Amino acid sequence: MMRRKILLVLAAVILVLPSFLVTASSSDSKTQEAKLEQDGKISSKDEVVYATLSPTGDRQEIYVVNTLDVKKEGTVVDYGSYSSLKNLTDLSELDQSDNKVQFTASEGKFYYQGNTEDAALPWDIAVSYSLDGKKISPEELAGKDGRLKIRIETSANETVNPAFFENYLLQISLTLGSEIASNIKAGDGMVANAGKNKQVTFTVMPEQEEELLVEADVVDFELDGIDITGVPSSMSVEAPDVDEMTGDMKSLTGAITEINDGVGELNNGVSELNNGVAELHDGSAQYKNGIANLDGSSSELINGSKEIEEALGALSNSLGNTEGMDLSGMEGLVEGLTGISSGLGETADGLGILKQNYAEAYGALDSAITAIPADVTNEEIQALKNSDADQEVVGKLLETYTAAQAAKGTYAEVKQGFDAVDVTLEKTIGGLTEMADNLESLANGLTSSLENMDSMEGFKELQEGIASLSSNYKTFHSGLVEYTGGVSQLSSSYQDLHNGIGELSVGTGELETGVGELHNGTTELHESTKDLPEQMTEEIDQMMAEYDKSDFEAVSFVSDKNENVNSVQFVLKTESIKYEEPEATEEPVKEEKGIWDRFKDLFS
Repeated sequence: MMRRKILLVLAAVILVLPSFLVTASSSDSKTQEAKLEQDGKISSKDEVVYATLSPTGDRQEIYVVNTLDVKKEGTVVDYGSYSSLKNLTDLSELDQSDNKVQFTASEGKFYYQGNTEDAALPWDIAVSYSLDGKKISPEELAGKDGRLKIRIETSANETVNPAFFENYLLQISLTLGSEIASNIKAGDGMVANAGKNKQVTFTVMPEQEEELLVEADVVDFELDGIDITGVPSSMSVEAPDVDEMTGDMKSLTGAITEINDGVGELNNGVSELNNGVAELHDGSAQYKNGIANLDGSSSELINGSKEIEEALGALSNSLGNTEGMDLSGMEGLVEGLTGISSGLGETADGLGILKQNYAEAYGALDSAITAIPADVTNEEIQALKNSDADQEVVGKLLETYTAAQAAKGTYAEVKQGFDAVDVTLEKTIGGLTEMADNLESLANGLTSSLENMDSMEGFKELQEGIASLSSNYKTFHSGLVEYTGGVSQLSSSYQDLHNGIGELSVGTGELETGVGELHNGTTELHESTKDLPEQMTEEIDQMMAEYDKSDFEAVSFVSDKNENVNSVQFVLKTESIKYEEPEATEEPVKEEKGIWDRFKDLFS
C-alpha cells in the first residue's frame, strides 16, 4: 500500500517538472536578456599581477587577477592585452575583442584572470650565484656544499610606465632551511627565524636601484624560490618631531659659538700677553745694557775716586804743614767732585726712567699671565675629548691650554726675580742719589772754605774741613767700592734673568701663533655649524618629500584605458632550485636453479 502511494507521488512530480523547468529556463533567459540590454557600472578595480621567474630572474609566465566591484549589474567592459581569459566568478562567457574584455555581471565582486605573453614587468631583476668564489648556474648549484653568495640586482625597466618604479617599493625574501644553510649574512637585509628556517628579507625603496647580497655556508643546497612583492608606497609618512633634535643641535652650535668667542678672547689676551712680554724683554735688554755699562765704568769710577781720596789725604797733610802748602790743585779737586756728583746724579735719573718703564712692562705681563684660566681637571679634559666637538680643534685647544699653563708656570718661577729687580733698582737709585748729594756737599764745602782763606780763622776752618773731608771720603770710597762690586754681581746674575725673559718671549710668541690658528679653526667650525639646525630641518623635509607617496593615484598595469583603479600589486616568484637524488638501480636477482636444472648442467 505504501509503495503504491510513493509511485503515485513520483508520477505527479514527473508530470509537473518539465513545465517547471521550462518556466525557470524562460525566467533565467529573460533575466540574462535584461542584463545584456543594460550597461553595468564599476565603482573600483583591483589588479594583482602574478609572475613566475626563472632562478636567474628571467620572466617566464605572467597572469593578472582582476577584481571588479560592480555597482550596477549589466554589461561590463574592462581593458587589457591578454592571450587567454578565465572567469573566476561564474560560468558565464568572457568576450574579448582586441584589448577589450566584455561580460555580464551582477552587483558585487567579479573576478577574472587574464594571461599575458608579451607583458613586461616594471623592474629588471637579475639573480646570480657563486660557490666558493666561482660563478655557478642554478642547475649545477643544486645539492652542492660550500660558501654560497646569492646576488640580486634590481633596476628600472625603461619600457614600462615609470609610475610603478617611482612609487612602488619591493619586498624581497627567501627562506633557507636551517639544515641547509648556516652562518647567514645579509648586509642591508634582515635575518629572522621562521619556524625551523631562516627568512632573509630586503626592502627596495621607490626610485632606487639596488644590489643585494646573501651569503651562507650551505650543505646539499636547495632553495624554494625567491619571493618578490611590489606594493605602492602610498602610506603617509608623518614628519618626525625634530624639535628635540634641532634643540640639541642648537645647543651644540651655541656651545661652539661660545667656544669660538672664548677662543677669540683668549687670542686677544694672549696677543696682549705677547706684546707685554716683548716690551718687558726690550726693557730688560735696556736694563741689562745699562747695568753692563755701569759695571764697565766702575773701574774708572773707583780709580777716579781713589785719586780724589789720595789727593784729599795729601791736601790734608799739606794744610797741616803751612810752609810746604800748595793750594793750586784745590780748584781741580772741586771740579772733580762736582763732575762725579753730576755723573752719579745722571745715572740715578737714567735708572729712575728704566725703573718706570720696567714697572709698566712688568704690570702688563702680570695682568696677562693672571688672566690665563686656572687648571682644568683631567675629568673635564676627558669629557671634552669624548664630546661630539671636532677632535682636531679639541687637540689644538688642549695644546694651546698646555702651552699657556707652561708659560704661567715659568712666570711663577721667575716672578720672584722680577720683583727683586724693582727693589734692586730702587736701592741702587737711592744709593747713587745719596753719593751724588754727599759729593756735591763736599764740593760746596770746599769751595766755601777756599773763599774764606783771607783770614787766619778761615784758613783754620779750611784745614779742619779738608781733614774732615779726607776722613769722610775714605768712608765714601769704601762704599763706592762695595756698590760697584754689587753692580758687577747684579750685571752677572741679571743675564740669566734676561735669558729667561727671552725664552718666555719666544714661548708667548709661539703661544700667540697657536691660539691664532686655533681661533681660525673654531671660526671655521662656527661658520660651518651655525646654520646646522636649519640645514637639518631642510634635509629632513626633503627626505620626507622623497619618500612620502601619499598623493600617488593608482594606474592600471594592463591598460591605461581602465578607470577607477583602486590598487595594483605585484607578486613575483623565482622557480625553485631542487636537488633530485638519482634513483638507485637494482641488480636483477638470480633465480636459484632447481635440482633438475643443476642435473642437466652436469651434461651440458
